[in-house]
Amino acid sequence: MRRMDVLRVWLFAILIGVAAAYAVIIFRAAIDAVSMIAFGATEAGVVSGAERLNFFRGWAAPVIGGLAVSAMLFFADRFKILEKGRSQGIADVIEARAIGGGRVSIRSGLAAAAVSAVSLGAGASAGREGPAVHLGATIASALDRHMGFGAKQRRTLLGCGAAAAVAASFNAPIAGVLFALEVILGNYALSVFGPIAAASVASAIVTRIHLGDFPAFAPPAYGLVQTIDVPLSALLGIVCGLVASAFLLSTETMTVRIRAFADRVGMSYLWLPPLGGLVVGLIGAFYPEVFGVGYEAVTKALAGEYTIAALALLVIFKTAATAVTLSCRFGGGVFSPGIVIGAFAGAAYGAALGALFPDATASPVYYAMIGMGAVAGAILGAPISTTLIVFELTGEYGITISLMVAVAIATLLTQWICGKSFFHWQLSRRGYDLSEGPQGVILQTIRVRDVMEKMPPGAPLSKEAQRLYEGASLGEALAKLNDAHEYGLPVVGPDDKDAVIGYLSRVKALAAYNKALIDQHIEHHT
Repeated sequence: MRRMDVLRVWLFAILIGVAAAYAVIIFRAAIDAVSMIAFGATEAGVVSGAERLNFFRGWAAPVIGGLAVSAMLFFADRFKILEKGRSQGIADVIEARAIGGGRVSIRSGLAAAAVSAVSLGAGASAGREGPAVHLGATIASALDRHMGFGAKQRRTLLGCGAAAAVAASFNAPIAGVLFALEVILGNYALSVFGPIAAASVASAIVTRIHLGDFPAFAPPAYGLVQTIDVPLSALLGIVCGLVASAFLLSTETMTVRIRAFADRVGMSYLWLPPLGGLVVGLIGAFYPEVFGVGYEAVTKALAGEYTIAALALLVIFKTAATAVTLSCRFGGGVFSPGIVIGAFAGAAYGAALGALFPDATASPVYYAMIGMGAVAGAILGAPISTTLIVFELTGEYGITISLMVAVAIATLLTQWICGKSFFHWQLSRRGYDLSEGPQGVILQTIRVRDVMEKMPPGAPLSKEAQRLYEGASLGEALAKLNDAHEYGLPVVGPDDKDAVIGYLSRVKALAAYNKALIDQHIEHHT
C-alpha cells in the first residue's frame, strides 16, 4: 500500500508539473495582452513601449489598471472569492502549508492570478513569480482535491506546484526544486525531494517546448575576474543588504501608513489601487524602467546603457514604485523587483569601481549579476534558491564564489536590520510567526476547541473565575494555565463568555503539543 501511495504522489507530481507549466504560460500571455493594450508592447518590451508614448498615456496606464483592479477586488470581496478583498501570493502558499493543511482555494487562486495579470500588464511595479507560484499551488490543490491524499502528501504536492511554477517562470528547474524546499516547505526530507524534482523537470520540459531553452538574460562578457573581485563582492553584499533592508522597511512603513490614513479618513481600501497607480504612473512617465516586471531594464543595465547617477536614481525610484504598488493592493510579487533593483545597484557599484580603479576589477556586468542575487535573496530570505535562480537566469557560473559571498552577507545583514523576510513579515501581519519553526506553528495553530474535553452546558461561571476561550491557541492556553498555577481551566464559547462548554487540563494540552511535535518530526525526517 505504501508503495502505491508513493507511486500515486509521483504520478500526480508529474501531472501537476505539466499543468502548472501551461497555467504559467497562459498567465504570462495574459500579462502580455494587457501590456499590449496599455503600452503597445509586450511585458518584455514595456520600457521601450512606454518611452514611445506621450506623457499622459504613460501616466494614465497604471491609473486605469488600478481602477480595473479595484473593480475586480470589489466583486471578489462581494462574492467571497478573495479574503478581505486582497490579492494573494507566496505568503498565502506558505500559510496553506503551515496552517491550512496544504489546501489553496481554487477560486481564490484563479482570481488572484487575474488581478496580478491586469496589475503587471498595466505597469504596476511588481513581479510575476509570486503570483505564478500561487497559481502553481492552486493547480496542485485542484488536481489532488478528490484523491484522498493525507495532509503530508498534500503539502508535498503543494510544493510540487510551487516548484513547477518557478521552473516555468525562470526556465530554472534546479532553482524550482530548492525554492519549494527552502521557502514553501522548509523541509529537505528525501520523501518530498523526489516528487518535487519530478514536477519541476516536467514543467521545465513543457516550457522549453513552447518558449524555447535559453536564459532570461544574455549578459555581455565581463572580462577577466581578479582575485580582488571576491572581497569587493563581499563589500557589495553589504551595500545590497542595506538596499534590501531599505526596500523591506519602506514597503512595511508605507503599507502601515497608507492603510492607517485610509482608516482615518474612512476611505475604502478598494480606492488604493488607482491612487497607487497615480503615483507609479507619475514616476514611470519620467522613468519607465519602474513599470511592470522590469526585465528589459535589467538587460539595458547589463549592456551598460545607464550612467552611475541614473542607476542610483533607478534604485530609489524602483524601490519607491514597488513599495507603492504592494501597499496599494495591486497583485504581484517581490522577486523580480529584487532582481531589478539588485542589477541597478550592482551595475552602479561596478561602474564606480571601474572609474576609481580602471582595468583593476571585473566590469560592471559582473557586479550587476551579483547584485541581482544579493538583493533578491535578502528580500526573500532564500539565499540558496536565489543563488541558483541567478545562475539559471544568466547562464553564468563564473560568478559562483563572489555571488555566494555577497548573497550570504546581504541576507545576514538584512535579517539583522529587519528581523524577517518579506513573506514572514506578511504572515506576521496576519498573526502568524513562523520564525520559531514547527514548534511555534503548532502552538499558534492548534486551538483549545481541538483538544478540550467537551461538556454539556452547566452552571455559569462567576465574573471573577479564570477561563479559557475555545478559539484561543494552544500556546495562549498553556501560558494562561501556567500564569494561573492551575492544572486545568473551564472553556467558554464565543457567544456566552460565562457558559462552560468544556474543560482543558494542562496534561491534555501538553499531550496534544507533544503528539503534534512527534508527527511533525516524523514528517520532516522521513
